[in-house]
Amino acid sequence: MATLTEAPPPLSPTAPEKKPPCKRGRFTPYWLLLPGILWLLVFFALPMIYQASTSVQTGSLETGYKVTWHFATYWDALTTYWPQFLRSILYAGAATILCLVLGYPLAYLIAFRAGRWRNLIMVLVIAPFFTSFLIRTLAWKTILADGGPVVGALNSLHVLDVTSWLGWTTGDRVLATPLAVVCGLTYNFLPFMILPLYTSLERIDGRLHEAAGDLYAKPVTTFRRVTFPLSMPGVVSGTLLTFIPAAGDYVNAELLGSTDTRMIGNVIQTQFLRILDYPTAAALSFILMAAILLMVTFYIRKSGTEDLV
Repeated sequence: MATLTEAPPPLSPTAPEKKPPCKRGRFTPYWLLLPGILWLLVFFALPMIYQASTSVQTGSLETGYKVTWHFATYWDALTTYWPQFLRSILYAGAATILCLVLGYPLAYLIAFRAGRWRNLIMVLVIAPFFTSFLIRTLAWKTILADGGPVVGALNSLHVLDVTSWLGWTTGDRVLATPLAVVCGLTYNFLPFMILPLYTSLERIDGRLHEAAGDLYAKPVTTFRRVTFPLSMPGVVSGTLLTFIPAAGDYVNAELLGSTDTRMIGNVIQTQFLRILDYPTAAALSFILMAAILLMVTFYIRKSGTEDLV
């Protein structure tokens, strides 16, 4: 009887029923992506398609251009202007290396040693963006003027003797030489190197440096085994952000260089705006884009990092 009169065990609470996902909510991310996709289609994809069709056209402004699938334009453009292509890659590579050599110590200083001066230094780094790209480049014509203090200092240190032997300057003159163009590229694109490097270095946990010190690692070893490998995403991002626009730049070569330092960007500008040979200009643009894309793909794979800043 006692068993029969015991109260039944309490029922376990039932889990609340899950509501089926709203069908409207599933499309919300796509609606949010729609403006960006439309922007890319209108201002990137369509101009690319138009330029691709222009590169295989024949004709003139008087008779009009028609799509004749004349792919020989690519070969003619490459064989005619390969020195400018090679020069652009060389100048952009030299400027990228200089930006890395100059920017890494400064980014390291801002990330680990700046303290309360960090914000001020960051403002100084981005200060060139407050003025026009053209004005910044024109300023270098005054800095590197013949008989100026910079050229005088380089002469007294016999630096121009070495650069003249390398073919980067001509005698005691710096303007209208490859060195002037590389200096302009380095100055204008240096912030694009420093900012990704600083972002990557700032993410490094300081306790890793302390652990390396506890294991009796010297500062050089700590930098080589800990700091630099962890900052590789910033190195890759900074070099790409510097090299890609520098390879296609034409302002620095136009204002600081001469006819012997013309880059492929100057050739494309001339073909588009002066000679009015649109098919050749479009073909040169696509050749440059393809060359940079191949180099960037190879560089990213060899760098061993996919985590770009």
